Amino acid sequence: MRYLRSAGPVGIRRPRPADESEFTAAARRSRDLHHPWLAAADDAEKYAAYLSRIRRRDNQGFLICDRPTGEVAGYVTISGIVMGALRGGYLGYAAFLPYAGTGHASAGIGLVVEHAFGTLGLHRLEANIQPGNEPSKRVARRLGFRREGYSPDYLFIDGAWRDHERWAITNQA
Repeated sequence: MRYLRSAGPVGIRRPRPADESEFTAAARRSRDLHHPWLAAADDAEKYAAYLSRIRRRDNQGFLICDRPTGEVAGYVTISGIVMGALRGGYLGYAAFLPYAGTGHASAGIGLVVEHAFGTLGLHRLEANIQPGNEPSKRVARRLGFRREGYSPDYLFIDGAWRDHERWAITNQA
């Protein structure tokens, strides 16, 4: 398997149509883990929409993979990419079972941050995290993101407008 970046047992690569079955099965298997924070593409139609979204110019999508097995361990999306003076985007991420809590997500997200700051030439990434989502906040802290603020009623998730904490990291190079 060819990865955009890898470190230890983790690699990141672009999602493909051929990943549909594995991705959607992992999303279904991880539904309780992700609820109410997010809803990953868990059927063919949603996966096709996900692929379409990450192929737009202002989005990038990555799969976090376990290198020894090649299995999909999670995914990362950079959305709302703006170049020019901002050179930034919004980071979303999730681990899939059985890889949640194994360090795969942190390592994979770190590889995506490196890719964003290097290859993509971004300067700033922002992660908006619901206040009760402690695992996501731990990952953000571990990777050097800083909490910058609080946004009430920020995103419509699971049938309601949800408050979010704004976490960000900037390229220090």
